[in-house]
Amino acid sequence: MTDQRDKLCVALDGSDRDWIASTARTLAPQVGWLKLGLEAFTAFGPELVIEIAELDTRVFFDIKLHDIPNTVRRAAANCAATGAAMFNVHASGGRAMLSAAIEGAAEGSAAHPPKVLAVTVLTSLDHGALTELGFDHDPNELVVRWARLAHEVGLDGVVASAREAPAIRRECGPDFLIVTPGIRPGWSATGDQRRVMTPSDAIAAGADILVIGRPITGAKFPDKAVTRVIEELG
Repeated sequence: MTDQRDKLCVALDGSDRDWIASTARTLAPQVGWLKLGLEAFTAFGPELVIEIAELDTRVFFDIKLHDIPNTVRRAAANCAATGAAMFNVHASGGRAMLSAAIEGAAEGSAAHPPKVLAVTVLTSLDHGALTELGFDHDPNELVVRWARLAHEVGLDGVVASAREAPAIRRECGPDFLIVTPGIRPGWSATGDQRRVMTPSDAIAAGADILVIGRPITGAKFPDKAVTRVIEELG
């Protein structure tokens, strides 16, 4: 990716359809990706994903599928049919489920199947939270283990913290996509993310696409915030 815009994905997290649509139209010419997640999807369904996918950018459908393989295969086909260029599933669903997601993506859009990513460890979870859930591993170890599984199965990449990006890159090679949430420019608040990094540091660590929400969408002038982030990337 040589264009800095292709490294930036703006998260349109919310339940206000007018706000999502207007923000998408404003920012689509400036960024390579727009992300739609569960909040918007549960409010407005696939029609909103289809609408945003028709703009002059690409949609990352942050749906985080996690179910039995047959259900995920059918749901993945539906995700692909929206026109989204990328969607994700939980790596913790296991090998069979990850394989089913790839099959479904191809079934739903045979000509241009979307990229399929595995969600490793949510950036809101730290070691204490993982221990409470019964995972006796630090976040880095678990992320790398699940990334390796996704790579073996044939997924296009993972969603992971930039702090784990160097280890993922060593394990999975240069062509494996690393999409990184929890990005906070130095001039913004951390919010509820715990494993965070600045945009320039995340790219230096090996991230390919940076997902940024509130620092941009919560700014008085989101388009100017995008410009500021892109300038920070150099």
